[in-house]
Amino acid sequence: MSSAQPAPTYYVIFATVAVLVLKAANEEVTEPYMDEPFHVPQVQAYCEGDYWTWDPKITTPPGLYVVSLILKKIFMLKCNLSMLRLTPLLALLALPIALTPLVAYHKRERPPPSLAIPLLEAVILASFPVGWFFGFLYYTEVPSLVAVISTVVFALEGKHWLAASIGLVSCTFRQNNIVWVLYAYALSQVLYLRFRRALPNEKPPSKLHDPLALEAAPADLIRSVLSAPRVLPDILVNFVPYALVLAAFGAFVVWNGGIVLGDKANHVPALHVPQLYYFVGFATAFGWPALVTGSGGISALVRDVYARMFGSRRNAAVTCIVSSIMCLTIYKFTIQHPFLLSDNRHYTFYIWRRVFLLHPVVPYILVPGYIACAWAWYLRIGPDQTLLQNLLLPVFVVPTLLPTPLLEPRYFLIPYILLRAQVKDVPLVGLILEGLWYAGINAATMYVFLYRERAGVGRFMW
Repeated sequence: MSSAQPAPTYYVIFATVAVLVLKAANEEVTEPYMDEPFHVPQVQAYCEGDYWTWDPKITTPPGLYVVSLILKKIFMLKCNLSMLRLTPLLALLALPIALTPLVAYHKRERPPPSLAIPLLEAVILASFPVGWFFGFLYYTEVPSLVAVISTVVFALEGKHWLAASIGLVSCTFRQNNIVWVLYAYALSQVLYLRFRRALPNEKPPSKLHDPLALEAAPADLIRSVLSAPRVLPDILVNFVPYALVLAAFGAFVVWNGGIVLGDKANHVPALHVPQLYYFVGFATAFGWPALVTGSGGISALVRDVYARMFGSRRNAAVTCIVSSIMCLTIYKFTIQHPFLLSDNRHYTFYIWRRVFLLHPVVPYILVPGYIACAWAWYLRIGPDQTLLQNLLLPVFVVPTLLPTPLLEPRYFLIPYILLRAQVKDVPLVGLILEGLWYAGINAATMYVFLYRERAGVGRFMW
Protein backbone atom coordinates (compact mmCIF):
# COMPACT_ATOMS: atom_id res chain seq x y z
CA MET A 1 0.00 0.00 0.00
CA SER A 2 1.59 3.29 -1.02
CA SER A 3 2.02 6.36 1.13
CA ALA A 4 -0.29 8.20 -1.28
CA GLN A 5 -3.29 6.15 -0.16
CA PRO A 6 -6.28 8.38 0.67
CA ALA A 7 -6.90 9.03 4.35
CA PRO A 8 -9.92 7.29 5.89
CA THR A 9 -13.16 9.24 6.19
CA TYR A 10 -12.88 9.77 9.95
CA TYR A 11 -9.49 11.45 9.58
CA VAL A 12 -10.75 13.61 6.71
CA ILE A 13 -13.68 14.69 8.93
CA PHE A 14 -11.28 15.40 11.82
CA ALA A 15 -9.04 17.55 9.59
CA THR A 16 -11.94 19.35 7.91
CA VAL A 17 -13.60 20.26 11.21
CA ALA A 18 -10.25 21.44 12.60
CA VAL A 19 -9.67 23.75 9.62
CA LEU A 20 -13.22 25.16 9.88
CA VAL A 21 -12.82 25.77 13.62
CA LEU A 22 -9.54 27.62 13.04
CA LYS A 23 -11.26 29.73 10.39
CA ALA A 24 -13.99 30.60 12.90
CA ALA A 25 -11.43 31.36 15.59
CA ASN A 26 -9.54 33.71 13.29
CA GLU A 27 -12.78 35.48 12.34
CA GLU A 28 -14.06 35.87 15.91
CA VAL A 29 -10.86 36.21 17.95
CA THR A 30 -8.96 38.75 15.90
CA GLU A 31 -6.67 39.93 18.69
CA PRO A 32 -4.22 37.76 20.68
CA TYR A 33 -6.01 36.24 23.67
CA MET A 34 -4.97 35.04 27.14
CA ASP A 35 -1.34 33.84 26.71
CA GLU A 36 -1.13 34.82 23.03
CA PRO A 37 -0.28 38.49 23.86
CA PHE A 38 3.02 37.14 25.22
CA HIS A 39 3.77 34.54 22.54
CA VAL A 40 2.75 36.47 19.43
CA PRO A 41 4.93 39.60 19.86
CA GLN A 42 7.85 37.36 20.79
CA VAL A 43 7.65 35.27 17.62
CA GLN A 44 7.04 38.39 15.54
CA ALA A 45 10.31 39.79 16.88
CA TYR A 46 11.97 36.56 15.71
CA CYS A 47 10.33 36.94 12.30
CA GLU A 48 11.96 40.34 12.01
CA GLY A 49 15.37 38.88 12.82
CA ASP A 50 15.49 40.09 16.42
CA TYR A 51 16.59 36.96 18.30
CA TRP A 52 17.86 38.71 21.43
CA THR A 53 14.73 40.42 22.73
CA TRP A 54 12.87 38.26 25.27
CA ASP A 55 9.64 39.01 27.12
CA PRO A 56 10.38 38.26 30.80
CA LYS A 57 6.75 37.19 31.32
CA ILE A 58 7.26 34.14 29.06
CA THR A 59 8.14 31.03 31.07
CA THR A 60 8.74 28.45 28.32
CA PRO A 61 11.62 28.07 25.83
CA PRO A 62 11.26 29.26 22.21
CA GLY A 63 10.57 25.91 20.49
CA LEU A 64 7.12 27.04 19.31
CA TYR A 65 8.59 30.16 17.74
CA VAL A 66 11.32 28.21 15.93
CA VAL A 67 8.71 25.89 14.38
CA SER A 68 6.76 28.93 13.19
CA LEU A 69 9.92 30.40 11.68
CA ILE A 70 10.60 27.15 9.83
CA LEU A 71 7.04 27.12 8.45
CA LYS A 72 7.42 30.77 7.45
CA LYS A 73 10.59 29.98 5.51
CA ILE A 74 9.12 26.90 3.80
CA PHE A 75 5.66 28.21 2.92
CA MET A 76 6.43 31.96 2.80
CA LEU A 77 3.83 32.64 5.50
CA LYS A 78 3.29 35.96 7.17
CA CYS A 79 3.81 36.34 10.90
CA ASN A 80 0.35 37.69 11.62
CA LEU A 81 -1.95 36.08 14.17
CA SER A 82 -3.96 34.00 11.69
CA MET A 83 -0.88 32.49 10.08
CA LEU A 84 0.85 31.87 13.41
CA ARG A 85 -2.13 29.83 14.59
CA LEU A 86 -1.39 27.42 11.75
CA THR A 87 1.53 26.08 13.80
CA PRO A 88 -0.58 24.44 16.54
CA LEU A 89 -3.20 23.47 13.94
CA LEU A 90 -0.63 21.55 11.89
CA ALA A 91 0.52 19.87 15.10
CA LEU A 92 -3.10 18.93 15.82
CA LEU A 93 -3.43 17.42 12.33
CA ALA A 94 -0.21 15.46 12.90
CA LEU A 95 -1.33 14.19 16.30
CA PRO A 96 -3.41 11.20 15.05
CA ILE A 97 -0.46 10.14 12.90
CA ALA A 98 1.90 10.35 15.89
CA LEU A 99 -0.55 8.49 18.14
CA THR A 100 -1.26 5.62 15.74
CA PRO A 101 1.96 3.62 16.37
CA LEU A 102 1.63 4.18 20.13
CA VAL A 103 -1.95 2.89 20.19
CA ALA A 104 -1.03 -0.02 17.89
CA TYR A 105 1.92 -0.90 20.12
CA HIS A 106 -0.23 -1.17 23.22
CA LYS A 107 -2.86 -3.15 21.29
CA ARG A 108 -0.11 -5.52 20.10
CA GLU A 109 -1.11 -4.81 16.52
CA ARG A 110 0.88 -3.88 13.46
CA PRO A 111 0.27 -0.20 12.65
CA PRO A 112 -1.27 0.72 9.28
CA PRO A 113 1.24 0.59 6.41
CA SER A 114 0.70 4.24 5.51
CA LEU A 115 0.97 7.44 7.51
CA ALA A 116 -2.14 8.64 5.71
CA ILE A 117 -4.37 6.10 7.45
CA PRO A 118 -4.27 6.74 11.21
CA LEU A 119 -6.28 4.46 13.46
CA LEU A 120 -9.77 5.53 14.49
CA GLU A 121 -8.73 5.31 18.14
CA ALA A 122 -5.81 7.65 17.47
CA VAL A 123 -8.11 10.19 15.81
CA ILE A 124 -10.48 10.06 18.77
CA LEU A 125 -7.62 10.54 21.24
CA ALA A 126 -6.43 13.50 19.17
CA SER A 127 -9.90 14.98 19.74
CA PHE A 128 -9.37 14.98 23.50
CA PRO A 129 -10.94 18.30 24.57
CA VAL A 130 -7.98 19.95 26.29
CA GLY A 131 -5.60 19.22 23.43
CA TRP A 132 -8.20 19.97 20.75
CA PHE A 133 -9.00 23.43 22.13
CA PHE A 134 -5.39 24.57 22.19
CA GLY A 135 -4.90 23.48 18.60
CA PHE A 136 -6.53 26.77 17.56
CA LEU A 137 -4.60 29.26 19.69
CA TYR A 138 -0.92 30.10 19.54
CA TYR A 139 0.02 27.91 22.50
CA THR A 140 2.71 25.28 23.05
CA GLU A 141 0.44 22.42 24.20
CA VAL A 142 -0.20 20.49 21.00
CA PRO A 143 3.31 20.74 19.47
CA SER A 144 4.66 19.69 22.87
CA LEU A 145 2.30 16.68 22.96
CA VAL A 146 3.26 15.57 19.44
CA ALA A 147 6.95 15.75 20.31
CA VAL A 148 6.50 13.73 23.52
CA ILE A 149 4.38 11.05 21.81
CA SER A 150 6.98 10.77 19.04
CA THR A 151 9.73 10.42 21.63
CA VAL A 152 7.89 7.54 23.32
CA VAL A 153 7.14 5.82 20.00
CA PHE A 154 10.73 5.92 18.75
CA ALA A 155 12.02 4.74 22.11
CA LEU A 156 9.63 1.75 21.98
CA GLU A 157 10.90 1.01 18.48
CA GLY A 158 14.50 0.93 19.77
CA LYS A 159 15.51 4.10 17.90
CA HIS A 160 17.03 5.65 20.98
CA TRP A 161 19.20 8.34 19.41
CA LEU A 162 16.25 9.59 17.37
CA ALA A 163 13.97 9.38 20.42
CA ALA A 164 16.43 11.36 22.53
CA SER A 165 16.83 13.98 19.80
CA ILE A 166 13.08 14.52 19.54
CA GLY A 167 12.90 14.46 23.33
CA LEU A 168 15.38 17.31 23.40
CA VAL A 169 13.16 19.21 20.95
CA SER A 170 10.15 18.52 23.19
CA CYS A 171 11.94 20.29 26.05
CA THR A 172 12.11 23.45 23.94
CA PHE A 173 8.30 23.57 24.11
CA ARG A 174 7.94 22.85 27.83
CA GLN A 175 10.80 22.27 30.27
CA ASN A 176 9.16 19.52 32.30
CA ASN A 177 9.04 17.34 29.18
CA ILE A 178 12.44 16.17 30.38
CA VAL A 179 10.45 13.87 32.66
CA TRP A 180 8.69 12.32 29.66
CA VAL A 181 12.02 11.82 27.89
CA LEU A 182 13.13 9.69 30.83
CA TYR A 183 9.73 7.96 30.86
CA ALA A 184 10.19 7.02 27.20
CA TYR A 185 13.53 5.40 28.02
CA ALA A 186 12.21 3.62 31.11
CA LEU A 187 9.13 2.24 29.33
CA SER A 188 11.16 1.02 26.38
CA GLN A 189 13.57 -0.82 28.67
CA VAL A 190 10.86 -2.44 30.79
CA LEU A 191 9.32 -3.80 27.60
CA TYR A 192 12.71 -4.79 26.20
CA LEU A 193 13.49 -6.76 29.34
CA ARG A 194 10.07 -8.36 29.26
CA PHE A 195 10.18 -9.63 25.68
CA ARG A 196 13.86 -10.31 25.00
CA ARG A 197 14.84 -13.92 24.43
CA ALA A 198 18.18 -15.68 24.30
CA LEU A 199 19.41 -16.85 20.91
CA PRO A 200 20.10 -20.59 20.40
CA ASN A 201 23.21 -21.73 22.29
CA GLU A 202 23.26 -18.44 24.21
CA LYS A 203 23.25 -18.09 27.96
CA PRO A 204 19.76 -17.02 29.17
CA PRO A 205 19.77 -13.26 29.95
CA SER A 206 19.29 -11.91 33.44
CA LYS A 207 15.66 -11.48 34.33
CA LEU A 208 13.88 -8.55 35.92
CA HIS A 209 11.20 -9.72 38.32
CA ASP A 210 8.08 -8.23 36.75
CA PRO A 211 4.93 -10.36 37.02
CA LEU A 212 1.64 -9.63 35.30
CA ALA A 213 -0.01 -6.61 36.88
CA LEU A 214 -3.31 -8.23 37.80
CA GLU A 215 -1.57 -11.20 39.43
CA ALA A 216 1.03 -9.22 41.36
CA ALA A 217 1.12 -8.75 45.13
CA PRO A 218 2.78 -5.91 47.08
CA ALA A 219 5.78 -8.16 47.78
CA ASP A 220 6.38 -8.42 44.02
CA LEU A 221 7.23 -4.73 43.86
CA ILE A 222 9.98 -5.24 46.44
CA ARG A 223 11.29 -8.22 44.48
CA SER A 224 11.27 -6.13 41.30
CA VAL A 225 13.40 -3.45 42.95
CA LEU A 226 15.82 -6.04 44.33
CA SER A 227 16.18 -7.70 40.92
CA ALA A 228 16.92 -4.42 39.11
CA PRO A 229 20.71 -4.31 39.70
CA ARG A 230 21.31 -7.53 37.79
CA VAL A 231 19.73 -6.17 34.60
CA LEU A 232 21.29 -2.68 34.73
CA PRO A 233 24.32 -3.65 32.59
CA ASP A 234 21.92 -4.71 29.82
CA ILE A 235 20.13 -1.36 29.61
CA LEU A 236 22.83 1.21 30.37
CA VAL A 237 24.09 1.44 26.78
CA ASN A 238 20.65 2.52 25.58
CA PHE A 239 20.63 5.25 28.23
CA VAL A 240 23.58 7.11 26.68
CA PRO A 241 21.56 9.39 24.31
CA TYR A 242 19.05 10.17 27.05
CA ALA A 243 21.91 10.92 29.45
CA LEU A 244 23.19 13.52 26.99
CA VAL A 245 19.75 15.15 26.90
CA LEU A 246 19.65 15.08 30.69
CA ALA A 247 23.09 16.71 30.83
CA ALA A 248 22.00 19.43 28.39
CA PHE A 249 18.91 20.06 30.50
CA GLY A 250 21.04 20.26 33.64
CA ALA A 251 23.30 22.79 31.96
CA PHE A 252 20.22 24.87 31.05
CA VAL A 253 18.96 24.82 34.65
CA VAL A 254 22.36 25.94 35.95
CA TRP A 255 22.61 28.71 33.33
CA ASN A 256 19.03 29.87 33.93
CA GLY A 257 19.16 29.62 37.71
CA GLY A 258 16.13 27.33 37.75
CA ILE A 259 13.70 25.50 35.49
CA VAL A 260 11.29 28.40 34.87
CA LEU A 261 12.19 31.05 32.33
CA GLY A 262 10.99 34.61 32.78
CA ASP A 263 8.12 35.10 35.22
CA LYS A 264 9.43 33.04 38.15
CA ALA A 265 7.36 34.89 40.76
CA ASN A 266 4.06 33.34 39.61
CA HIS A 267 5.56 29.91 38.96
CA VAL A 268 7.28 29.03 42.23
CA PRO A 269 7.38 25.23 42.72
CA ALA A 270 5.37 24.03 45.72
CA LEU A 271 4.50 20.68 47.24
CA HIS A 272 0.97 20.18 45.89
CA VAL A 273 0.11 16.57 46.72
CA PRO A 274 -3.65 16.82 45.96
CA GLN A 275 -2.73 17.62 42.35
CA LEU A 276 -2.21 13.86 41.92
CA TYR A 277 -5.74 13.19 43.14
CA TYR A 278 -7.18 15.82 40.84
CA PHE A 279 -5.49 14.12 37.90
CA VAL A 280 -7.04 10.76 38.75
CA GLY A 281 -10.48 12.37 38.94
CA PHE A 282 -9.85 14.33 35.73
CA ALA A 283 -8.74 11.21 33.85
CA THR A 284 -11.85 9.32 34.96
CA ALA A 285 -14.22 12.16 34.09
CA PHE A 286 -12.90 12.19 30.53
CA GLY A 287 -11.95 8.55 30.05
CA TRP A 288 -15.03 6.84 31.51
CA PRO A 289 -16.16 5.43 28.12
CA ALA A 290 -12.92 3.46 27.90
CA LEU A 291 -13.26 2.34 31.52
CA VAL A 292 -16.85 1.10 31.46
CA THR A 293 -16.78 -0.72 28.11
CA GLY A 294 -14.20 -3.33 29.02
CA SER A 295 -14.89 -7.04 29.35
CA GLY A 296 -17.93 -7.50 31.58
CA GLY A 297 -18.92 -3.84 31.38
CA ILE A 298 -19.39 -1.43 34.24
CA SER A 299 -20.74 -4.07 36.63
CA ALA A 300 -17.57 -6.14 36.33
CA LEU A 301 -15.41 -3.06 36.80
CA VAL A 302 -17.32 -1.97 39.91
CA ARG A 303 -17.10 -5.49 41.32
CA ASP A 304 -13.36 -5.72 40.71
CA VAL A 305 -12.68 -2.26 42.15
CA TYR A 306 -14.72 -3.09 45.25
CA ALA A 307 -12.78 -6.32 45.67
CA ARG A 308 -9.48 -4.44 45.50
CA MET A 309 -10.68 -1.89 48.06
CA PHE A 310 -12.78 -3.97 50.46
CA GLY A 311 -12.68 -7.58 49.25
CA SER A 312 -10.74 -8.79 52.29
CA ARG A 313 -9.84 -7.51 55.72
CA ARG A 314 -6.35 -6.71 54.53
CA ASN A 315 -7.65 -4.76 51.52
CA ALA A 316 -10.11 -2.84 53.69
CA ALA A 317 -7.38 -2.02 56.20
CA VAL A 318 -5.05 -0.81 53.45
CA THR A 319 -7.83 1.31 51.96
CA CYS A 320 -8.50 2.91 55.35
CA ILE A 321 -4.81 3.62 55.93
CA VAL A 322 -4.33 5.09 52.45
CA SER A 323 -7.49 7.18 52.87
CA SER A 324 -6.19 8.56 56.16
CA ILE A 325 -2.85 9.49 54.59
CA MET A 326 -4.60 11.14 51.65
CA CYS A 327 -6.84 13.15 53.98
CA LEU A 328 -3.75 14.33 55.85
CA THR A 329 -2.06 15.42 52.61
CA ILE A 330 -5.22 17.25 51.55
CA TYR A 331 -5.26 19.08 54.88
CA LYS A 332 -1.54 19.96 54.79
CA PHE A 333 -0.82 20.49 51.10
CA THR A 334 -3.93 21.88 49.38
CA ILE A 335 -2.99 25.05 47.50
CA GLN A 336 -5.45 27.68 46.31
CA HIS A 337 -3.45 29.57 43.71
CA PRO A 338 -4.42 33.24 43.22
CA PHE A 339 -5.08 32.58 39.52
CA LEU A 340 -7.49 29.76 40.41
CA LEU A 341 -9.48 32.01 42.74
CA SER A 342 -9.55 35.14 40.61
CA ASP A 343 -9.82 34.18 36.92
CA ASN A 344 -13.44 33.27 36.13
CA ARG A 345 -12.76 32.48 32.47
CA HIS A 346 -11.88 28.81 33.15
CA TYR A 347 -13.64 25.59 34.11
CA THR A 348 -11.38 25.19 37.15
CA PHE A 349 -12.64 28.45 38.67
CA TYR A 350 -16.21 27.13 38.78
CA ILE A 351 -15.31 23.56 39.73
CA TRP A 352 -13.26 24.82 42.66
CA ARG A 353 -15.92 27.22 43.92
CA ARG A 354 -18.97 25.01 43.34
CA VAL A 355 -17.50 21.68 44.37
CA PHE A 356 -14.39 21.97 46.54
CA LEU A 357 -15.50 25.12 48.38
CA LEU A 358 -19.09 23.93 48.77
CA HIS A 359 -18.29 22.70 52.29
CA PRO A 360 -14.98 22.15 54.14
CA VAL A 361 -15.63 18.40 54.26
CA VAL A 362 -16.05 17.97 50.47
CA PRO A 363 -12.33 17.50 49.62
CA TYR A 364 -12.17 14.65 52.14
CA ILE A 365 -15.41 12.99 51.01
CA LEU A 366 -13.88 12.63 47.56
CA VAL A 367 -10.95 10.51 48.82
CA PRO A 368 -12.64 7.08 48.38
CA GLY A 369 -13.62 8.17 44.90
CA TYR A 370 -10.00 8.98 44.03
CA ILE A 371 -8.92 5.53 45.24
CA ALA A 372 -11.70 3.81 43.28
CA CYS A 373 -10.76 5.73 40.13
CA ALA A 374 -7.09 4.81 40.52
CA TRP A 375 -7.99 1.12 40.88
CA ALA A 376 -10.30 1.34 37.85
CA TRP A 377 -7.45 2.58 35.68
CA TYR A 378 -5.03 0.03 37.12
CA LEU A 379 -7.44 -2.78 36.29
CA ARG A 380 -8.24 -1.50 32.79
CA ILE A 381 -4.65 -1.11 31.66
CA GLY A 382 -3.57 -4.21 33.58
CA PRO A 383 -4.55 -7.03 31.16
CA ASP A 384 -1.43 -8.10 29.26
CA GLN A 385 0.72 -5.56 31.12
CA THR A 386 3.25 -6.23 33.85
CA LEU A 387 3.42 -4.69 37.30
CA LEU A 388 6.16 -2.24 36.30
CA GLN A 389 4.37 -1.28 33.10
CA ASN A 390 1.30 -0.38 35.14
CA LEU A 391 3.21 1.59 37.75
CA LEU A 392 5.67 3.37 35.48
CA LEU A 393 3.38 6.18 34.37
CA PRO A 394 2.20 7.05 37.92
CA VAL A 395 5.85 7.22 39.01
CA PHE A 396 6.65 9.76 36.29
CA VAL A 397 3.44 11.72 36.80
CA VAL A 398 4.58 12.58 40.33
CA PRO A 399 7.50 14.90 39.40
CA THR A 400 5.42 16.64 36.72
CA LEU A 401 2.40 17.41 38.91
CA LEU A 402 3.64 17.48 42.50
CA PRO A 403 5.55 20.81 42.21
CA THR A 404 2.77 22.64 40.32
CA PRO A 405 0.73 24.95 42.60
CA LEU A 406 -1.92 25.84 40.00
CA LEU A 407 -4.82 23.49 39.21
CA GLU A 408 -4.60 23.62 35.42
CA PRO A 409 -6.06 21.01 32.97
CA ARG A 410 -3.23 21.62 30.50
CA TYR A 411 -0.81 20.00 32.95
CA PHE A 412 -2.87 16.80 32.72
CA LEU A 413 -2.82 16.60 28.92
CA ILE A 414 0.29 14.49 28.31
CA PRO A 415 -0.16 12.03 31.20
CA TYR A 416 -3.81 11.51 30.26
CA ILE A 417 -3.00 10.66 26.63
CA LEU A 418 -0.21 8.29 27.71
CA LEU A 419 -2.57 6.64 30.22
CA ARG A 420 -5.52 6.30 27.88
CA ALA A 421 -3.34 4.86 25.10
CA GLN A 422 -2.54 1.90 27.36
CA VAL A 423 -6.17 0.67 27.35
CA LYS A 424 -5.80 -1.97 24.67
CA ASP A 425 -9.28 -3.44 24.30
CA VAL A 426 -11.79 -0.61 23.91
CA PRO A 427 -14.58 -1.97 21.66
CA LEU A 428 -16.05 -0.02 18.77
CA VAL A 429 -19.07 1.00 20.85
CA GLY A 430 -16.68 2.37 23.49
CA LEU A 431 -14.76 4.35 20.87
CA ILE A 432 -17.97 5.78 19.46
CA LEU A 433 -19.15 6.73 22.94
CA GLU A 434 -15.78 8.31 23.70
CA GLY A 435 -15.77 10.20 20.41
CA LEU A 436 -19.27 11.56 21.02
CA TRP A 437 -18.32 12.54 24.60
CA TYR A 438 -15.27 14.45 23.40
CA ALA A 439 -17.19 16.00 20.50
CA GLY A 440 -19.94 17.27 22.80
CA ILE A 441 -17.44 18.89 25.16
CA ASN A 442 -15.48 20.38 22.25
CA ALA A 443 -18.59 21.79 20.58
CA ALA A 444 -19.87 23.37 23.80
CA THR A 445 -16.50 24.81 24.80
CA MET A 446 -15.68 26.21 21.37
CA TYR A 447 -19.18 27.68 20.93
CA VAL A 448 -19.02 29.51 24.25
CA PHE A 449 -15.44 30.63 23.60
CA LEU A 450 -16.21 31.98 20.13
CA TYR A 451 -19.73 33.35 20.43
CA ARG A 452 -20.46 34.04 24.09
CA GLU A 453 -17.84 36.57 25.09
CA ARG A 454 -18.82 38.35 28.31
CA ALA A 455 -18.39 42.10 28.52
CA GLY A 456 -15.76 43.04 31.06
CA VAL A 457 -14.78 39.40 31.61
CA GLY A 458 -13.63 37.92 28.31
CA ARG A 459 -13.88 34.53 26.62
CA PHE A 460 -14.45 31.32 28.53
CA MET A 461 -11.81 28.64 27.85
CA TRP A 462 -9.90 25.75 29.36
